Amino acid sequence: MRKSGRWKVLAAAAAAALSMTACAGSADKPAETEAATEASEAVTEAEPSAPAEEETAGAEESGETAAAGVLMMATTTSTDNTGLLDYLQPLFLEETGIDLQWTAVGTGDAIQKGMDGEVDIVLVHSKAKEEEFVESGFGVERFQVMYNDFIIIGPKDGPVAATDDIESVFKQVKDEELTFVSRGDNSGTHNKETGIWDKLGIADYESNPNYVSAGAGMGDTINMTDEKGGYCLTDRGTWLAKKADYPDMVIICEGDANLLNQYGVIAVNPEKYPDLNNEAANTFIEWICSPEVQELIGAFGVEEYGEPLFFPNADQQ
Repeated sequence: MRKSGRWKVLAAAAAAALSMTACAGSADKPAETEAATEASEAVTEAEPSAPAEEETAGAEESGETAAAGVLMMATTTSTDNTGLLDYLQPLFLEETGIDLQWTAVGTGDAIQKGMDGEVDIVLVHSKAKEEEFVESGFGVERFQVMYNDFIIIGPKDGPVAATDDIESVFKQVKDEELTFVSRGDNSGTHNKETGIWDKLGIADYESNPNYVSAGAGMGDTINMTDEKGGYCLTDRGTWLAKKADYPDMVIICEGDANLLNQYGVIAVNPEKYPDLNNEAANTFIEWICSPEVQELIGAFGVEEYGEPLFFPNADQQ
C-alpha cells in the first residue's frame, strides 16, 4: 500500500458531522487528544471531490459498474454502536467517491467473512487473530488505527467495589458466584475476557452457575447484564454511548494494563479473491491512517461526552 501525502478533509463537513452525531477513554489520556478539539479545523486548500452521483454516472459511461465505487467492510460491533462509522462514512465518500458499507459482527465473525472473501476489508480488535489472519495469507498487512480500553461495569450498589485491579474483580466474581454476562460470541471483547481469565489462572470460571454466555453483541450484552444485576466486560466507547440508558450501572474496574483495546484494519488478500475491491481497501487504509482523519477520530465524542471514544495511534505502527 502506498503511503500518502495529506488527505484533504473539509472543515464544513467535519463540523456538520460532529454537531449531528450523538455518540460517544480511560483516565490517562495520551498526548494526541490535546489536538482533538481542533479536529474540525483540519482542512487544506483544495477543491472538494466530485459528488458520488457524478462519479457513478462517469463509471457507467466508461463501462465500469457502480460496484467499483463500493467498499465492503466487516467490523466489530463497537465501531458501529458508537456511531464512529456513521460519522466517517460520508466524509470518506466525499473525499474519495467510494461508498463504504459495513456489516457489524464479532471480531471472529468479521475475520471469517474476510477469509470467505465476502468483504474487501476488516476493521477489528483482536490482535492475535488479526496477525493470524495475515500470516495465513488471507489478509495483506495489519495497520493499527486507534485504541480505547475495556472496563467492567456492574450495579452501583453491588458487592464489588470499584478498583483498577481486574484480578481482584474476576476472583470475587468467581469465588462469590456473582452473575457475569459474557459476550460468548468469539468477538474481540469475548476473546479479551477469556484471555484475562486464562492469564489470571482462573481456568474454571465457567463453573460459576451464574456465568452467562449471551451469544450477542455488546449492546445486547449490556442490556442483559443490567436486567440480571450482574457484571460484564465492555469497551469504553460503547459504554459511553449507552450509559445514559442504564442509571443503575457504573464502572467497577478500569485502568488495568490488561484492559487495553487496540483496533486494526486489514485489506483482504486479492490473491485469494481477485474480484475484491483491493484498490478501495487500500484507499480507505491510507485515508483512516492519515493525520487529518486521525484527528477527527480523536475528536469524536468529545463534545457529547467530554472525552473521546477512541484514541488515534496510526502513527505508532
